[in-house]
Amino acid sequence: MTANTAARVGAPGRASTPRAPRNQRGVRATDGWWPAAFILPLFIGVAIFFLYPIVETAYLSFTASGAFGGSTFTGVENYAKLASDPQIGRSLLNTLIYTAIVLCGVPLAVGLASLVNRPGLRFAKFYRTMFFLPYVAMPVAISMVWRMIYNGDFGVLNFALSRVGINGPHWISTDGLALLSVAVLGLWISLGFNMIILSAGLKGIPVELYEAASIDGASRFRQFRQITVPLLTPSIFFVVVITVIGGFQLFDLLFVLLGSTNPAMADSQSLVYLFFNESFIKNNKGYGATIAMLILVLVSIATAIQFRLQRRWVNYV
Repeated sequence: MTANTAARVGAPGRASTPRAPRNQRGVRATDGWWPAAFILPLFIGVAIFFLYPIVETAYLSFTASGAFGGSTFTGVENYAKLASDPQIGRSLLNTLIYTAIVLCGVPLAVGLASLVNRPGLRFAKFYRTMFFLPYVAMPVAISMVWRMIYNGDFGVLNFALSRVGINGPHWISTDGLALLSVAVLGLWISLGFNMIILSAGLKGIPVELYEAASIDGASRFRQFRQITVPLLTPSIFFVVVITVIGGFQLFDLLFVLLGSTNPAMADSQSLVYLFFNESFIKNNKGYGATIAMLILVLVSIATAIQFRLQRRWVNYV
């Protein structure tokens, strides 16, 4: 090889050392086991804390627990009971109602995020902090506070209603109102988290689009409808998915706010509360595991449907 040829391919006067070929994932063949070593702790954690519990729960769903521990294999008996249990339908309906009410907070969060992120707004960081505080607070502590607010005898809510001549009901011990009260609390807690996520999405929208729309004479409402909402759909989609998953996991707010001895609990219980009641109160862990598998399947189906439908309304720029 001549010097000119060597200069074109590497250092002057010598040929450059050829690089090791890369596979389709961009990893060199000479990298060896180092890439796997870096991601191995993550896979171990996922296997121990996620995959193994799912496999163990799936196995328990085919067994029946004994009164003094142990289990016996019963086949699909638990699933047959699941199909005929009237509590499953009621609990599923309650879970869907709660999820639907909490989802109503997403449009409200979009509006609040747009207001808080207005240019020149004073104390914007303070407003974001105040809205976000309920989300980072302990759910049990928040539920205890709202339990006093909802109290039918001396609660703050009924006191405020009495000042305008309205005799407030017993919110958390009346069928129908109890689930609604829990859902309103869940909406209030999730509002701050949704608003923070949507605020981050708003910061990614170019200001030039609003300036061009203003020059063309578009009103603020039209800018919000035709610029803000379409470009914010990826963040809205993320918030909707998280809200739906959280709705199917309803337990702590329901358990603390209503209590297990509440007469309205039978008509307000969620799927997760039913799982808790069967597994840890009645000690029927096999049937409880079956309910847990049902929740897993429902969450998976709901998430898959959302990812399928997002192709029609989410705009990725």
